[in-house]
Amino acid sequence: MRDVGLVVNPIAGMGGRVGLKGTDNKVEEARRRGAEPRAPSRAQEALEHLREQPTDVELYTYGGVMGETEAIAAGFSPAVVDSPDEDDTSSEDTRAAVRRLVEEGVDLILFVGGDGTAVDVAETLDELGAEVPILGVPGGVKVYSSVFAVTPRAAGRLAATFERTETREVNDIDEDAYRGGDVTTELKALAEVPVGDEVQSSKQIGGGTVEALADAVAGDITEDEATYILGPGSTVDAVKAELGFNGSPLGVDVWRDGELLARDASESDILENLGERNVIVVSPIGGQGFIFGRGNDQISPAVIRRSEIEVIASKQKLDDIGVLRVDTGDPKLDEELRGWQRVRVGKFERRLLKVV
Repeated sequence: MRDVGLVVNPIAGMGGRVGLKGTDNKVEEARRRGAEPRAPSRAQEALEHLREQPTDVELYTYGGVMGETEAIAAGFSPAVVDSPDEDDTSSEDTRAAVRRLVEEGVDLILFVGGDGTAVDVAETLDELGAEVPILGVPGGVKVYSSVFAVTPRAAGRLAATFERTETREVNDIDEDAYRGGDVTTELKALAEVPVGDEVQSSKQIGGGTVEALADAVAGDITEDEATYILGPGSTVDAVKAELGFNGSPLGVDVWRDGELLARDASESDILENLGERNVIVVSPIGGQGFIFGRGNDQISPAVIRRSEIEVIASKQKLDDIGVLRVDTGDPKLDEELRGWQRVRVGKFERRLLKVV
């Protein structure tokens, strides 16, 4: 029998598809833009796969949308240890939930959120002096820490089956600086995390010279009449610079026929500007390999299904990551995207890399 404690940050990830690059201090604005909660469905997906595992699991959780609702929807009869005082939950509610789960003596804390949630969980454990392992279900926009499973399904499987743990980093960034284009990670804590192939690495910042690649990609774009959805990151930002406009380095920009149609676009902005033929240009995240589902939620399943995909990267980055990953929030689409993907590494050269 394994006792698993569940904590869901129900507002995590709400800012992604509406272009806010996070939800810290932006919940009301995200709602005004039409954002829908993302973490609850991710939690339910993870729990459904946890329930399918052969290991007997006793699930402990916080009340309402911080775990109880999702657990019942996934078929569990959870032990509810306490509940938040307000409908609008906060960082302190996450920390209070962790303290109660530690009191219950759980073997693992499974949390759903992003890096901010990971910090709340890890710092609370540190304050308590508790050595309880943690595992993140990726539900936020920023997922820089190496304490997350690569997908909700992977989190459910690993929570039931892991046999040992290792020390990993919890990192976070300043979201206000992030929105302004400044990305600097800060080590916030260390945590014990289950060992498994489906736990993601820490995101690497930086990337090396990509001028020749950017020049080649931009040259092809200028000769094409398609609508281009240009993702975030330094590699694609170099393409934007070659096209002659100041793009959003950490956002998504839409370009067609020499004109910037939308800068720092939300999902709805992108959908409004799609044409007859659309091409998504993305670069995998260094150290992790994600091309969808980390920092570019605006490029939603609805956008992907109407577009071609052009993955670009330096050779060194590909050597470092080994595989590509996707976590779109749509399991059927993720499955369709898996397999071999051509990645452009130069003017003419392409390499095959597997999407896993």
